[in-house]
Amino acid sequence: MSSRPRKVLVMAIVAVVAAASICGNVNGEKEECTKGSECKKSIYCCNMTISEFFDADQFDNFFPKRNSPIAQAVGFWDYQSFITASSLFQPLGFGTTGGKDMQMKEVAAFLAHVGSQTSCGYAAAPGGPYAWGLCYSHEMSPSQSYCASSYIYPCAPGAEYYGRGALPVYWNYNYGMIGNGLKVDLLNHPEYLEQNATIAFQAAMWTWMNSVKKKQPSAHQIFVGKWKPTKNDTLSNRVPGFGTTMNILYADQVCGQYGNMESMNNIINFYLNYLDLIGIGQDQAGPYQNLSCAQQEVFNPSTSSS
Repeated sequence: MSSRPRKVLVMAIVAVVAAASICGNVNGEKEECTKGSECKKSIYCCNMTISEFFDADQFDNFFPKRNSPIAQAVGFWDYQSFITASSLFQPLGFGTTGGKDMQMKEVAAFLAHVGSQTSCGYAAAPGGPYAWGLCYSHEMSPSQSYCASSYIYPCAPGAEYYGRGALPVYWNYNYGMIGNGLKVDLLNHPEYLEQNATIAFQAAMWTWMNSVKKKQPSAHQIFVGKWKPTKNDTLSNRVPGFGTTMNILYADQVCGQYGNMESMNNIINFYLNYLDLIGIGQDQAGPYQNLSCAQQEVFNPSTSSS
């Protein structure tokens, strides 16, 4: 797991309860729909739910080595935790935006980020380098406690804020913001992200669904076509597609002239592999300039503590 920190922005979550499937159409426009506990009271729920096109067997195909004896997180990550977490976000469009192909591509894209950031794979690894996603639940050799001065989210005594989760969370202020959003006291108990797989997936999905800064798109908006690049974006070579999701999530840790080309290509290859496994095919990934962020100016250049 990478030891590089990143900032996230979170919002309050809504509770989701079980209900019967209710969908309708009035005057050619979709009403809000509900499909059991997985997707409730949203126009997005009138589309297929994630479990309708991505089942437990496919999850196992994406992450076949996660329970290998040499994996750090044996027994931690599971399909039901992923689906339970997604039920908070499917009503907001996660995996439920657009037609079936777009829905499948978004799940593959999100899990490509997750798989690459939690992988212990390598070129000659059994099963190949992309079979080892969800190998970790936390950073193995933290170089520091990731405690920064913060009036709003001060470090709790004895707590360490090293990378944890499906998209690793670093620093006390990020744990504090995510904890507020999930209504879980992550500031005082950052270890929850390596103890509860549902919460770990929830934190990753909030990172995907929400903007890092005001007036910037979220990775979700970029990927599903709800972001319209400005003139400045175009001049900065930022275009809709998978590449710009890397720009938002990792900035110059991966993208731009100071980025890490090897890391960038590794994330892209996870995505291409998952497109094949989910049944879309990597020929549907789009041109390389949309997959890559190597030539992009980054949205949020690194600072000394982020």
